[in-house]
Amino acid sequence: MIETLSSDLVFWSRAQFALTAAYHWIFVPLTIGLVFLIAVMESMYVRSGNEFWKRCCKFWSRLFAVNFAMGVATGIILEFQFGTNWSNYSWFVGDIFGAPLAIEGIFAFFMEACFIAVMFFGWDKVSKRFHLASTWLVFVGTCLSAWWILVANAWMQNPVGTQFNPDMVRNEMSDFWAVAFSKTAAVKFLHSVLSGLMLGAAFVTGVSAWFVLKHREKKFALSSIKLSSLVGLAATLLLILTGDMSAYDVSKNQPMKLAAIEGLYKGGTSQDLVAVGLLNPDKKTYNDGKEEFLFKISFPNMLSFLATRDFDGYVPGISDIIEGGYTNSDNQRALSFEEKQLKGRQAINSLALYRQAKADKDTAAMNIHARELNDNIACFGYGYIDKAEDSVPNVPLCFYSFRLMVLLGAYFVVFFALMLFLSKRDMLHKYRWTQYLAIVSIFLAYITAQSGWIVAEAGRQPWAIQDIMPVGIGVSSVSVSGVQTTFMIFAILFTVMLSAMIGIMVKQIRKGPQN
Repeated sequence: MIETLSSDLVFWSRAQFALTAAYHWIFVPLTIGLVFLIAVMESMYVRSGNEFWKRCCKFWSRLFAVNFAMGVATGIILEFQFGTNWSNYSWFVGDIFGAPLAIEGIFAFFMEACFIAVMFFGWDKVSKRFHLASTWLVFVGTCLSAWWILVANAWMQNPVGTQFNPDMVRNEMSDFWAVAFSKTAAVKFLHSVLSGLMLGAAFVTGVSAWFVLKHREKKFALSSIKLSSLVGLAATLLLILTGDMSAYDVSKNQPMKLAAIEGLYKGGTSQDLVAVGLLNPDKKTYNDGKEEFLFKISFPNMLSFLATRDFDGYVPGISDIIEGGYTNSDNQRALSFEEKQLKGRQAINSLALYRQAKADKDTAAMNIHARELNDNIACFGYGYIDKAEDSVPNVPLCFYSFRLMVLLGAYFVVFFALMLFLSKRDMLHKYRWTQYLAIVSIFLAYITAQSGWIVAEAGRQPWAIQDIMPVGIGVSSVSVSGVQTTFMIFAILFTVMLSAMIGIMVKQIRKGPQN
C-alpha cells in the first residue's frame, strides 16, 4: 500500500526536481524560438539567393547548437529523476505518463537529432531546398517534442482517458486519444511554443542590439531585429489569446489554482480581476477572518468573464471550494473537502479490502469492494490529506508570479513594437538607451517564461496528479541526506553548465557573423 513519506524527503525531492526543471526551461524556449527564426532566415536565403541571409543563418545556428546541447543534457537528467526520486509516482502512472515520453524520445527527438546534423553540417553538401527542409524539420521535431512532454504534464493537471487497476495498484490508459489530444495539452502547447518564440525573438533582438551598440555589422543587426521584433510582437499578442484560453481551462479543471492565482478566498458572481494588489501577509488560512488584500486595483467583472465567459458568472474562492455546496462547471453540486476526504479514505480502504479479498480468493467480496473503489476513486488523493488548508497552493507565490508574467508580457508588446518601428525607420542607433533596453530584455524574457511555469506547477500543489496523488505519496523511499547531496551536486553542475554556455555564446557573439 502507498504510504506518505517524511515531509523533509518530500521537500528536498520537490526542490531537486524544481531545480532541474527550472534550468531545463532556460534552454527549451530558446531552442524553439531560435530555430524558428533560423528557418525563416534560411527560407529568405533560398527564395532570394542572397548570401547575406545564409551568413545570418550560420551565425544564429552556432548559438542554437550550444543551447540545444545544454537542453538535451538537463532534459535527460530530468527524466531520470522520475525513477530515482519519484518511483512511487512512476509506478502509479507509468502506463500513462511513460507513453508520451517514450513517443517523444523515439519519434520527435529522433527526428530532431537526424535533421539537426544536416542543419549544422550540410551546407554545400546537400541542395539548398533539402537543407531548408531539414531546418524546418528540426523546428517541427522540437515542437513535437514539446507536444508530447506537455501531453504528459497536461495529464498531471487534468487526468483523463485512464482507469485504475486495483490488481496492480496503478492507473492505466483506457483512451490514448483522450490523453494525447486533451484540450489542456493543446492550450499548454500553444502557450509554451508562443512563449518560446517570444523568448527567441527577445534573444535575437538583444544580441543584435549589442552589435548596434558596438557599431558593428549594422545590416546584419538591423535585419535580424526587424525579423525578430515582428515575430516577437506577433507571438506576444497571440500569447494573450492563449493565456485567456488557459485561464478558462484552469477554471474548469483546477478551480483551486485559479483562486490562488487571484488571491480569491470568498468567491461569488460578477467577480473582479485583480490587476495590481498587495496581499495581506497576516492572512495565513482560508478561515482566519482576515482581509485578503492590503490594497488592490481591479477590472470589474473580468474574472467572471475569463472563467465562465459571462460577466455575471460564478467563480468559487478558496473557502467556497473547501466548503463545497456550489454548482460547479459540470452543473453538479461541488463536494466539500471533508466529503472528498471521506470518499478518498473510503477508496483507500476499499482498495485494501479488495486486495485482501483477492488473497482470500473471495470473488463476491472482490466485486463489492471494486465497485466501492470505482465510486470513490475520483477523490482517491484526498484520503492522504489531513487538513483542508493542506489542499491550498502557496497563494502569494501564485498571485505574484502570475502578475509578474502578465506585466512582463504587456511590456514585451510595447518593446517589440518599439524595436520594430525604430529598426524599420533606421533610427535605432540614435537612441542608445533602446540598445541597452534590448540587452536587458533578454533576461526579462527568461523571467517571464519561468514565472509562467511557476504559476502552472505551484498552482496545482499539493497534487502530483490533480485529485489523485499528492506529492507526499509520489516520492521514492530514499534517504533525505542522499537527496540533499544530489541537490547540491546538481545545483553546482547546472550552474557550471549554464556559465559555460553563456561563456561560449559570448565568445561566439564577439566573433560575429562569418563568411
